[in-house]
Amino acid sequence: MSRPSFWTPALQASAALHGAAALGAALVPGAWPWGLAAVVANHATLTVAGLLPRSQLLGSNWVRLPSSAQARREVAITIDDGPDPEVTPLVLDLLDAAGVKASFFCIGWRARQAPDLCKEIVARGHRVENHGDSHSHAFSLFGPRRMRADIAAAQTTLTTLSGQAPRFFRPTAGLRNPFLDPVLQGLNLQLAAWTRRSFDTRRSDPDQALSLLTRGLAAGDILLLHDGHAARGADGQPVILAVLPHLLRAIQEAGLRPVTLEAALR
Repeated sequence: MSRPSFWTPALQASAALHGAAALGAALVPGAWPWGLAAVVANHATLTVAGLLPRSQLLGSNWVRLPSSAQARREVAITIDDGPDPEVTPLVLDLLDAAGVKASFFCIGWRARQAPDLCKEIVARGHRVENHGDSHSHAFSLFGPRRMRADIAAAQTTLTTLSGQAPRFFRPTAGLRNPFLDPVLQGLNLQLAAWTRRSFDTRRSDPDQALSLLTRGLAAGDILLLHDGHAARGADGQPVILAVLPHLLRAIQEAGLRPVTLEAALR
């Protein structure tokens, strides 16, 4: 998997701006307010970029499959926040019935609580990917050391339990900071966001969730659903279970082929 240089263009520009501001303040003392304003604006830009899951300003980020996968009319179904002992087996059954493979972004601590389920995901031909160990909602505030420890702990757990090393990482809610890309490079992981998401942890209406996933559905799309933390419909059923059969049908009718993120690399 090819990776960008350790410093992304945005971070290189940020470092250069800090240096220029410091030099300007030293050479022209009266110019320091302008330098300070530039630094503050720079930090604000990087912060906003981290709050936009599909942003590529902070480093390599898959929001669509590679062009070769698009040419093969492939799409990727990605499923977050599991494994869930109640929901994940039913999701696996639906995928098996359709002959479809998916990428499961699993949480480290949840995988340790359901190790056999983590193994079953792989045994059925799917991929287990890294969704962090703690799934902390403060992940985007972590420093590089804590961020690396959290991702590495999940990587070790998921590799040990599944027998395959995850190749992709997705942070909690897709939120991150400038430290993430260098950490992922060191762990040989690729950040993966999504093209469109169902918001099925918050939306209890399966029709709305399905519409969000299928509106403009096209080759190369990365679709996001949840088996963990799944919202419940009016009938008490996890939304993903109501949405998935219709989504798979829509994908087939559009002449698209679901693959795992790892398969899209080939």
